[in-house]
Amino acid sequence: MEPNRTPGHLPAEFLPPLGGAANIADASRRGSRLSVSVKDQSLTDPHALAALPGVAGCTVRNGRVRIELTEESHQTVKENRLMPRKYDGLARIIIQNVGGKSNINSVAHCITRLRFKLKDESKANKEVLEATDGVIKVMQSGGQYQVVIGNNVTDVYDAVLEVGHFQGAGTVDEDGNATDDGDADGGKKSPVSILIDMISGVIQPTLGVLAATGIIKGLLALFSFLGILPETSGTYQVLYAVDDGFFYFLPIILGYTAAKKFKMNEFIGMAIGIALCYPNMVNITSGEVLGSLFTGTAFEMSYYTTFLGIPVIMPASGYTSSVVPIIIACGVGAMLEKWLRKVIPDVIKLFVVPFITLVVMVPLSYLVIGPVATVLCNLLTAIFSAIYGIPVVGGLIAGVLIGAFWQVLVIFGLHWGLVPLALINYSNLGYDFILSPYFCVSFAQTFVVLAMLLKTRDDKMKKVALPAFISGIFGVTEPAIYGVTLPKKKPFVYSCIGGAVGGAFIGFMGTRSFTMGGLGLFGLPSYIDTIGDTGIQNLIYVLIGTVIASVIGFVLTWVLYKDEPAKK
Repeated sequence: MEPNRTPGHLPAEFLPPLGGAANIADASRRGSRLSVSVKDQSLTDPHALAALPGVAGCTVRNGRVRIELTEESHQTVKENRLMPRKYDGLARIIIQNVGGKSNINSVAHCITRLRFKLKDESKANKEVLEATDGVIKVMQSGGQYQVVIGNNVTDVYDAVLEVGHFQGAGTVDEDGNATDDGDADGGKKSPVSILIDMISGVIQPTLGVLAATGIIKGLLALFSFLGILPETSGTYQVLYAVDDGFFYFLPIILGYTAAKKFKMNEFIGMAIGIALCYPNMVNITSGEVLGSLFTGTAFEMSYYTTFLGIPVIMPASGYTSSVVPIIIACGVGAMLEKWLRKVIPDVIKLFVVPFITLVVMVPLSYLVIGPVATVLCNLLTAIFSAIYGIPVVGGLIAGVLIGAFWQVLVIFGLHWGLVPLALINYSNLGYDFILSPYFCVSFAQTFVVLAMLLKTRDDKMKKVALPAFISGIFGVTEPAIYGVTLPKKKPFVYSCIGGAVGGAFIGFMGTRSFTMGGLGLFGLPSYIDTIGDTGIQNLIYVLIGTVIASVIGFVLTWVLYKDEPAKK
């Protein structure tokens, strides 16, 4: 009897463990046995298949998956249609050309990129990936193999997780934690790469919500300035609690993301963050000062109480809204927890490990880690303040440097090293001036793309440039960089020149932002001052700088850009 070949009649729940619909070459059924030919055997998960309801067993050999069904379920197989997902094929190509599933240690994504950590980057095929429809560019930076997708990155990421059977942001161990095989990140990394990877891994998951709450705060500042929504109204107070509450309790949120990054129990990380934000400890700085250190300097810190006779040194604003102390605390706490898990008996490990970790790490955070982190943060702020403080030209120099090289930093992922400086300033000063010049850069890039869009006669260029321009208006410039300007080289330089000039003006005027804010147009309200007396002055400065950068980028491109001769 000929087998009943039904390649389009597999249950939907069978698809992910088989590597997705695009991984199925053929399927046949004989009685209660399904036989499926797969294109890439490494994408299959026989254990997941065997665990499905109605499956009695599963074997994989030579690209053929044999699934034995229970008597009750095998009749329903031919009644379920195989519905391939839109991005399964792209996901399968990406997985195969980063070295296969076995070469992937973890995968995550940002606004436009899939970020792989590979065991061996030499196994990846960059040429094939960049030639694949749906992939804009491939970058290797900071120990990550970055596949630039564009605005559809979330859908492609979901498809990669499903096709590759990854959980969360990568493979996980028996405890549900992301696995990391030592030096499985493509070889030895430099200290800078390690630092950038650590910062991006901790802060990046919060950026979407951080930007959203910043937009809320910026819009409230705008409505308050225009008299539409008074600060005393209940509506204002409720919405303001969203932004101010998120930023105030940021150490708790970073406690979770840092613990996850360092492979620590996330709730221990959050508990440390909660201790740093505990109201009684925060309010202790309003009490009587028992003593001070570094009096009269930028590093001055006072202590208001002691722990076992040791002074508990606190910054004036406490550790609410702080960034660095909780990250360091989780990094140290993760090492302590890992050691404790090795030496504590399994029968009491569940509660003894968290108990010892917290009893050690919370006092250590207040006595050592917090003060050291505060000194380091103040030192960084002092260095940048010194640059900005150079008579007449300080702000201009800083603005030129940030405006000119911000996009270069973004390409290599190094801009993450500067993001915490802004968060530190928001916490300590209530505003930030260091990163203000970067705001105009995305518009310089965007208007370079607009000039190319209006001038080019290349239909393929127009199809890429139009969505890149729209994304750029809202601050997402990766499609513009990787799909339009960087491949042409000179237009990318024009955008850097525009960013440098616009950044010079913004830096020279000492422009301040008052919250993290959103990207692109959504970031403008973050330059409105509702607490001080500057009002919309900083908003005007940043608008002027943005117009300067946009006009210079557009004019240079309009005058100098020419379509390349068509290749035969």
